[in-house]
Amino acid sequence: MNLVIVESPAKAKTINKYLGRDYTVLASYGHIRDLPAKDGSVLPDSDFAMSWEVDGKSGKRMADIAAALKDADKLILATDPDREGEAISWHVLEVLGAKRGALKGKTIQRVVFNAITKQAVLDAMAKPRDVDQPLVEAYLARRALDYLVGFTLSPVLWRKLPGARSAGRVQSVALRLVCDRENEIETFKPQEYWSLIARLANPAGDEFEARLSEWKGKKMSRLDVADGVTANEIRAFLNSATFAVTDAEQKPQKRHPFAPFTTSTLQQEASRKLGFSAQRTMQVAQRLYEGADIGGETVGLITYMRTDGVQIAPEAVNAARRVIAQEYGERYLPEKPRFYSTKAKNAQEAHEAIRPTDLARLPNTVARHLEADEARLYELIWKRTIASQMQSADFERTTVDITAKSGGTAAGLRATGSVLKFDGFLALYQESRDDEEDEDGSRLPPLVVGDVLARKSVSASQHFTEPPPRYTEATLVKKMEELGIGRPSTYAATLATLRDRDYVSIDKKRLVPSDKGRIVTAFLESFFTRYVEYDFTASLEEDLDRISAGEAEWREVLRRFWTDFNTRIGEVKELRVADVIDALNEDLAAHIFPDRGDGSDPRSCPTCGTGRLSLKLGRFGSFIGCSNYPECRYTRQLGGDGDAEASLGENGVKLLGTDPETGLDVTLRSGRFGPYVQLGEEGKPKRASLPKGWTVESIDLERACRLLSLPRVVGNHPETGKPIEANIGRYGPYVSHDGAYANLSSVDEVFDVGLNRAVAVLAEKKERGGRARATPAALKSLGEHPASGGEITVRDGRYGPYVSWGKVNATLPRGKDPQTVTLEEAVALIADKAGKAPKAKPAKAPKAGAKAAGGDEKATSKAKSAAGTAKKAATKPKAPKAKSA
Repeated sequence: MNLVIVESPAKAKTINKYLGRDYTVLASYGHIRDLPAKDGSVLPDSDFAMSWEVDGKSGKRMADIAAALKDADKLILATDPDREGEAISWHVLEVLGAKRGALKGKTIQRVVFNAITKQAVLDAMAKPRDVDQPLVEAYLARRALDYLVGFTLSPVLWRKLPGARSAGRVQSVALRLVCDRENEIETFKPQEYWSLIARLANPAGDEFEARLSEWKGKKMSRLDVADGVTANEIRAFLNSATFAVTDAEQKPQKRHPFAPFTTSTLQQEASRKLGFSAQRTMQVAQRLYEGADIGGETVGLITYMRTDGVQIAPEAVNAARRVIAQEYGERYLPEKPRFYSTKAKNAQEAHEAIRPTDLARLPNTVARHLEADEARLYELIWKRTIASQMQSADFERTTVDITAKSGGTAAGLRATGSVLKFDGFLALYQESRDDEEDEDGSRLPPLVVGDVLARKSVSASQHFTEPPPRYTEATLVKKMEELGIGRPSTYAATLATLRDRDYVSIDKKRLVPSDKGRIVTAFLESFFTRYVEYDFTASLEEDLDRISAGEAEWREVLRRFWTDFNTRIGEVKELRVADVIDALNEDLAAHIFPDRGDGSDPRSCPTCGTGRLSLKLGRFGSFIGCSNYPECRYTRQLGGDGDAEASLGENGVKLLGTDPETGLDVTLRSGRFGPYVQLGEEGKPKRASLPKGWTVESIDLERACRLLSLPRVVGNHPETGKPIEANIGRYGPYVSHDGAYANLSSVDEVFDVGLNRAVAVLAEKKERGGRARATPAALKSLGEHPASGGEITVRDGRYGPYVSWGKVNATLPRGKDPQTVTLEEAVALIADKAGKAPKAKPAKAPKAGAKAAGGDEKATSKAKSAAGTAKKAATKPKAPKAKSA
């Protein structure tokens, strides 16, 4: 009996069918062990010794594999054909080797296949090899690098930048790209320019447009007409000029098809054409790779999806040519097959490009066997693969030069057009662009040298140059690939990490850096400059590729990196927080202290007039504050509109009017978490932050009162009789009922959603498999904690009613009616509960763990939470983020 190990159970089931009774195929479920998320998992002083840990589930799976191996003569490692797959095979061998006698007398083989088809698997079984040690060493070097960066740099971030969550070798460089682009946009100075277009007609009366190309003997580029005076002068001249064709040229042009997909180009096109994130693309591609039931047989539909190769196998080329001839005709089939080479930096072309395993499976024949997203992605891959072997598209490009004369002065105009003569591969596929350009696709009427043209109209239009666009996921992946940063398998996870860490957000498909992300980047650029340089990161990738090729020793690469990096870590640890703030104030000045437009000092305090504004680092993150604190308590949110908040009046307070129900004043205020509205002044007044999309200028008394009225009871649920509430939370507007939550489409819907709509939204969420949050719905809100802020609520839990503040929950005394609890009673219960919280055992808290981050940094984040357990058990627990300032 032969034992075969693959990663996933789906693959195991399919491959077992291909191989038959003499084989048992088991899944490792991916990596079976990892570096523990604690200090000391990699020991530079012990020649980078690495301590691996097998978790409970993986341990059980390895026990099953070891048990099956007892009855087997041969162990065949058939994990994925890349560096990670090689590492999984190595880990399996290492764990089995540690079991006494487990491998004794066993034949060990490594096989790889690029597609899960019967032929591919059988061919691989006929060509076994040993585990590729250089590939394993490249994995070890990458894993150690990512661990050492994450678990030494992240703790420095925590100490110097409260609120920062992590840093990573590739993650931080990708974030820098996004932040650098935002800096370009903010510092961009628009340049005025004018375009002059004459609408003309040929002798037959056919109209077309021509642009100014020459004026008074000087060639004119797009930006050369820089003001309205010059533009009007030229327009007046053209309105009195005569026009004649002086040159007409027609040139044939070809547009060649694109190479088949690599990992990065697939992610880019799926983003543009299908709206998929990089992570979603890889998830769907994984399912297509592992296979679907087609005609009663489970087969893999595409080849392996983590690759930067652009060639496809000769048999696939021949299959593509057959499909082209059958489906489109001989005219669309080039005389010879096409071959491609990649331009990406550090590309490894050992693997095929991504293609269908059987090109005869047309998209419309497999769509009924697939989910919608799978069918769409399969069609995209199929079309790109077939198009890559099709005939080029033929165009005819026409360029016509026209002379305008009047009173001894001459000007030149040019008209261009492009006409498609033969569509070729465009009949099937055209690559999308993130930023479309004018391609002069219009067709010109017949024009001959000497033709006198009639003037129909002349226009002069003002324009301004625009800043470079923000990155999309597609363009960021493309840029990272061009620079040689990261590897195809890491892009999706890297982008997901940036979102998960709240370092970037997505607005209309564009990546927008958060203030937290910009501060982290500024800190790294100031104090770890070398390690976020693009060339340095790319050179490390080259070193890793040299290791995998057997051209470099992996520990030597680590030693070179670690010596300088560790020295720099020690130097930055000694910095005072004041030094960090000074550097950030300087680097982020244009962002956090924008020009007010009136010539005043952007850093002067708008409240006291004598203080200087500066970045402040608080327990909840960063904000802007006055240097005269505590005498002046002016604060504003980082990235907030200083002018708008200053317009609130003295001390950042604006009276909106009187609440008609309570008779209390309603004010609009500015706090460290942004603008908010407040009801009254005495005690602990009720407050509500402005929701996303609401500006200071848009808030009036009516809107403020609506905000302050939340949460709003919509009605009682017809089935349970329990109330349904509408409110605005951390993740936006929602309705809640008996511990279940469902999002609403907009903030405005919170105020007018009816009972039927609320019940329907909750039911839809339940049907989609949405789980209720662990935290029960609040019975009532008691207001803000009088000492530390943060809302205190009364809730009905599994073991009875309790009061909740942040992460502190205190059970009400037996017999106490939850509706009669006062704020003072709740504060006392919370203080008593917090004081009795058990202390964390010091031995379990790591010394300097880090939440390793980045697509290529897979270490988990247990260290930071463990290290903070003791603090959470103190008598004054950390307050939650308040809804107000």
